[in-house]
Amino acid sequence: MTHPIFLGRFENTLAQQKLQQPDWDEAKAYVLDRLSNELSPDLYYHGIHHTRDDVLPAAERLAALAQLDEANTFLLRTAALYHDIGYIVQYEANEALAARIAERTLPQFGYRLDQIQAIKGIIMATKLPQCPKNLLEMLMCDSDLDTLGRDDFFTTSLNLRKELEARGEKITTRAWYKRQLKFLAKHTYFTTVAQALRETGKQKNIDKLRHLIESLS
Repeated sequence: MTHPIFLGRFENTLAQQKLQQPDWDEAKAYVLDRLSNELSPDLYYHGIHHTRDDVLPAAERLAALAQLDEANTFLLRTAALYHDIGYIVQYEANEALAARIAERTLPQFGYRLDQIQAIKGIIMATKLPQCPKNLLEMLMCDSDLDTLGRDDFFTTSLNLRKELEARGEKITTRAWYKRQLKFLAKHTYFTTVAQALRETGKQKNIDKLRHLIESLS
C-alpha cells in the first residue's frame, strides 16, 4: 500500500513539472495574433499563412520523419512559429529581430534560458544564405524552403514576385523565372528526410522553369 505522504509528494512533483512546462498554446496564440494584426498587407509571400499554413506544418512533418524526441520537436516548432515575426518591424534583416522578440517574450510563456538560446539559433539559421550548424537548424532551413519541392511552388513563387513588386522591384516574367531557376539549382536540402520528401519535386520544378524560360525566348 502506498503511503499517503509519498503519494502526496508524487502528485506535488507532477504538478510542479506541469507548471514548469512552457505554454505552447499561449505562445502560438501570441505570435499568430501579432502576425495577423501587425504584418503589412502587401506581404503576399511572408504573410501569416507562410508561418501558420506552410513552415510550421513542414517543421512538424520533418520532425516526425526525423524521429525527433518531444523536447527537440518543441524547440523546432517554436522556432518555426517565431521565425518571421521580425517582419512586423522591418523587411530586411528580420531574422535578428525575430530572435530578439523571441528572447523577450518567451520567458512569459515559461521557456527556459537554454531553450530560448536554442530557438534563437534555429531562427537565425534561416537567414540567406542558410548556414545551419546542427540538426534542428537544418530542419528549420528545410522547412522554410519546403515549397521548393512542392506542387504549389509556382503559386508561392508568384506570391513572392508580387510581394517584391509591391516593394518597388519590377522584373519581367522571363527574368523572374531565370532568378528562380538559379535559386533552385543552387539550393540543397540539408537533411535526408527533406531530400527524400522534396528533392524529386524540386527537380520537377526546375525542369518546368527551364521549359517556361525556353517558351518565352
